[in-house]
Amino acid sequence: MSSIKQFLWWCAGVNEKTLLRYPEEHSKYVSIGATIFFTGLFASIAGGYALYFVFSGSENSIFYAILFGLIWGLAIFNLDRYIVLSIDKTQSTGKQFFQALPRIILAIIIGLVISRPLELKIFDKEIKEHLRVEYLKQQRATIDTLNRTFENKYLVEYGQLSTLKNQADSLESSIKTSRQQLNHEIFGTKTEETSGVLGYGPYAKMKEDNLKKQETYLDTLRSRIQTKESQLLDRKAQEGLLDQKILSDQGLDSVINIAGFADRNTALSNLHKNPDGTVNDATEYAVIFITLLFIFFECLPVFVKLMSGRDTYDNAILSQKTVNNYESDTNVDVEKQALDKLKGHRIDVAIQRRMDKLNDDYENSKLS
Repeated sequence: MSSIKQFLWWCAGVNEKTLLRYPEEHSKYVSIGATIFFTGLFASIAGGYALYFVFSGSENSIFYAILFGLIWGLAIFNLDRYIVLSIDKTQSTGKQFFQALPRIILAIIIGLVISRPLELKIFDKEIKEHLRVEYLKQQRATIDTLNRTFENKYLVEYGQLSTLKNQADSLESSIKTSRQQLNHEIFGTKTEETSGVLGYGPYAKMKEDNLKKQETYLDTLRSRIQTKESQLLDRKAQEGLLDQKILSDQGLDSVINIAGFADRNTALSNLHKNPDGTVNDATEYAVIFITLLFIFFECLPVFVKLMSGRDTYDNAILSQKTVNNYESDTNVDVEKQALDKLKGHRIDVAIQRRMDKLNDDYENSKLS
């Protein structure tokens, strides 16, 4: 018999000497053992990757992943092996199911926990793209919030700047109109504001002087606006607002690569939501089906044992247990009867022991 078959039988928890008498059942328990083994192996890989993901970037991340993966895989393997061994095939289907129910519940929890890190790896590209969009939104929102806070803090200064800009805009419009009137006056165009006399006369001279005054005042306003803007810009620099910039593509890639579990998990949960608010059913169902697959795989050893019918090996084990139980009970009766028969002799020995002790005490008292 091959060592692989023996190993898989051991994984299934069978009594090898008993099973050897029933060749028709060999393949069945090889399959059960293989299911338990591969479930443990898969749990080891999934658990190891989960911890590697948690400690990603650490020098000892691989060591922790391997160590935790082995411990986790052995724990799941041992648990599956025990549950399969503890299912009594001589009981009814309902009782067998209730025997396996704690393991099924635990398998669902384990499947949910273990499937998440692997889902994060499966949808890694989509998660990174989602994080890129979210991080850009967060950066813009942060910068907007800081700017609004700064504007509220210097509300008076911004009000003065706004007043100056409004005056400058109004004056520019007025200068444009005055320049047009001056041209009309020089070229003799008759309007409500011009004399209609061709040439550079007194009215043209007056309008030109007025235009120069407006332009001089506009230059003053622009100078004041520039000074006020420079003051506000300096205060922004002092408070660090100018250091807040949108990250470049390279900077975003660096931030995304070191994103923690919480951000990636949130991104995966929102992956099925499109920017316009609609839901991508294909992505949502894909995540659900992968989770269900892990849960089913964790429950598989129990399901295999539950689905297998009662066979000759189960009957042989039941018979052996009955014999062992009867032998154990018989041994108790034999020991009880032996103790009963020895009761008189034990009493004589106890009496003699007490007599010897009394004699010793009497001799010691005489010497003293």
